[in-house]
Amino acid sequence: MKINAHQGFAIQQKSEELGFSLFGVSKAGFLEEEAPRLESFLKNNSHGEMDWLANNFDKRTDPTLLVDGAKTVISLGLEYLPALPLPQDDTYKISKYAYGKDYHKVIKKKLIELLHFIQEEVGEVNGRAFVDSAPVMEKAWAQRSGLGWMGKNTLILNRKKGSQFFIAELIVDLELEETGPVKDLCRTCNLCVEACPTDALSTPYQIEATKCISYLTIELKNEIPMEFKGKMADWIFGCDICQDVCPWTKNSQPTLEPSFNRYVGWKDYSKRDWQEITEDVFLKVFAGTPVMRAKVAGLKKNIAFLG
Repeated sequence: MKINAHQGFAIQQKSEELGFSLFGVSKAGFLEEEAPRLESFLKNNSHGEMDWLANNFDKRTDPTLLVDGAKTVISLGLEYLPALPLPQDDTYKISKYAYGKDYHKVIKKKLIELLHFIQEEVGEVNGRAFVDSAPVMEKAWAQRSGLGWMGKNTLILNRKKGSQFFIAELIVDLELEETGPVKDLCRTCNLCVEACPTDALSTPYQIEATKCISYLTIELKNEIPMEFKGKMADWIFGCDICQDVCPWTKNSQPTLEPSFNRYVGWKDYSKRDWQEITEDVFLKVFAGTPVMRAKVAGLKKNIAFLG
């Protein structure tokens, strides 16, 4: 089914009403360029303990296997930068994306509402909503649809929004006009590469995931290798260094989504407070946030490694 320009505009307008600040469209199909790169990444065991990346390779590289009759991938972006001042001194650091409610639930609800709107506006439409879930190469689709370009830090960069936004997708059996990719504006800038304390970005546009602080503090369940001692820069859940130094991040705007603008109870924690956190306090403070993924044992492991 193909829709007219008015219907396409209405869909984009509805996405904005739901809080999405970025909207792009690309044709669903096999990812010819990305598939061999993903295969090489997996063969080299660059994914470390992220075993889920090796599952459903066929579906991960071809969304038509996820949705019957899929014709279009709608990529959406929603900013998460907290509006309130962030803690600075004598404390450990948590990535800004984890300051509010769990984005999976918040964004999934918006995607379902957008899909229902499309069905009401157009008619019978088959589709599925994805937000950092299921085997979808979200950055590849965001790049194809023009949400931004793939930066040297392997994040999607947008000249007006920076990179501090969540990416989500609707895959539908509906034809929409493609919005197309945008030009890479990293040019000769290497600030993210030079700033990474663990050399995870030693090869621009590629990331050695097992060296990334986000991987080491979230995905890695075993002890952090001693080679990274003194290089973690006080991060205990995720890392924003490569984003914070990026010139395009200066264009980032605070989120307007109330669920992501919720300052949790640890904003005034000192390092000592973090070191003494109990499981009961952890559950009370971090309930409903992405930090729950680490569990109190994971945070304590990371804190102990920092020394």
